[in-house]
Amino acid sequence: MTEKELQDYLKTNYPLENEKCEWKEFKSLKSAVSARAGDDVISYVSAIANMQGGHLIIGIQDQTHELLGIQDFGGYTIEDIRFRINGNITNLNIEGFSVQEFTTSDTKKVVWIFHIPKHQFRLPVYAHKKTWQRIDDNLVEMTKARLDAILTQVQANEDWSKVIIQEATIEDLDQEALQKARIEFKKRNPKYSNDLDHWNDVDFLNKSKLTIKGKITRTTLILLGKEESEHYLDSSVKIRWNLKTLDNQDKDFEIFSIPLLLSIDEVFKKIRNLKYRYLRDGTLFPDEVLRYEPYTIRESLNNAIAHQDYSKGARINVVEFEDDHLVFSNYGSFLPKSVEDVVLNDTPEEVYRNPFLVEAMKNLDMIETQGGGIRKIFNFQKQRFFPLPDYNFDDNKVKVTITGKVLDENFARILIKNSNLGLDEIILLDKVQKHKEITETEFKHLKKAKYIEGRRPNIYLSYDIIESTNDENLQAEYLANRSFDDSHFKEMILECLKKWGKMKRDKIDNLIIPKLSTALSEEKKKNKVTNYLSALRIEGKIVNTPGYFWEIV
Repeated sequence: MTEKELQDYLKTNYPLENEKCEWKEFKSLKSAVSARAGDDVISYVSAIANMQGGHLIIGIQDQTHELLGIQDFGGYTIEDIRFRINGNITNLNIEGFSVQEFTTSDTKKVVWIFHIPKHQFRLPVYAHKKTWQRIDDNLVEMTKARLDAILTQVQANEDWSKVIIQEATIEDLDQEALQKARIEFKKRNPKYSNDLDHWNDVDFLNKSKLTIKGKITRTTLILLGKEESEHYLDSSVKIRWNLKTLDNQDKDFEIFSIPLLLSIDEVFKKIRNLKYRYLRDGTLFPDEVLRYEPYTIRESLNNAIAHQDYSKGARINVVEFEDDHLVFSNYGSFLPKSVEDVVLNDTPEEVYRNPFLVEAMKNLDMIETQGGGIRKIFNFQKQRFFPLPDYNFDDNKVKVTITGKVLDENFARILIKNSNLGLDEIILLDKVQKHKEITETEFKHLKKAKYIEGRRPNIYLSYDIIESTNDENLQAEYLANRSFDDSHFKEMILECLKKWGKMKRDKIDNLIIPKLSTALSEEKKKNKVTNYLSALRIEGKIVNTPGYFWEIV
């Protein structure tokens, strides 16, 4: 295979650098296999294994993809490097790990391809005593959400919701819930409309995938079981609604048990979904909307039911902070790769904690059949100019916060005046609004689109995106964030020293720091002043004299 043929082969079979593929130079294996954490072969093997598995190609220039070849093998061969890597890494599936060698016939350049298997069940792969992962084409230390997803991974044969309860019978089902189930099934499956009324209960339960060959499952009881039949589940299956004041004081609560098909309506009725009014620019007539789109409440609650880890015996919680926001939480890690992945790709989730329960809920019109439920929630918030949903994955829980009002009027104005913004960009700007950390890839995207200015982590909305709003408050905020350039502050220091003579550092701080960008932390503001003084001293314009005074030269 010539060099040109090998290049064509690699570009055809491994065209993009992403979570499953990485191109690296690594011309010297002696200093690349196990070297600097986060920038050596074993770190990349860990990161790729901890996603879905994939390939590491070495002997290729990162950016240009020019074929350079490995120039110093450090004594390694494709046979022994497998075991050297395995000796420096933990939990790698060595049987599925292989190395393939290509040597060009004309230029004698050597390229190795590491074929890396996905991590083993509930076993993250460690390198340098750390777990690594890929986010787009970046290698980073593994996020807590991803680590939790691996540690609590569910196997298909471990579906808690599919277990048959041998002692339970149809007599343990709530008749009202059973009738509602028939109505909802007909709505979701109109093709059965003519036949449904002729099915007996056993046939209906089998067709709707609530039972298995007429036998009652945990799913059957969760959705349709009588409250007194909960003991069959060997777990507490409850939803707790809690009303709180904004300062976190309890005002009211109620606990709902099975059948959850009926309980979700009771929880929905408890939530005080009041009207929210706000004035649009250029009109005296207010817009009036419900604080929460009803779909958003039902979808968030049903998602919590579908993804709850019932084996832990924990409750599903719905906390209502009066006239402000809702918090839905369930026990168990978030199984998809990320919220953004679910929202932006708009595809069905690939992994469910309770597949049997989810299938039954789909048949009863409780959750979306083709994915997109979470995306709809994001779009409903976007349409109201409200903050986008917040997802928190701490403590092995999924906590979703839905805000029922405009959190930042400036941000709302930006959405109104910049209707061309895509949902992916709004998600990122929402993070900026909430002062959340964004990745380097996200930062570069917003910077390239000229939506933000500054440097990570001190970033702020750009002039381009603010200018279109013609809003004085936003423009003032922009100036406060943007501040002035360095030469302005250096001239200010010189002017003060000329007028007042010598000055101590604390006086200079008091002069300059309040005028620096509000996007900077206090520590970074002090560092800025230090840099100005050092620059002026090096330029020979000021001098530091005994007593820690600064004076003009």
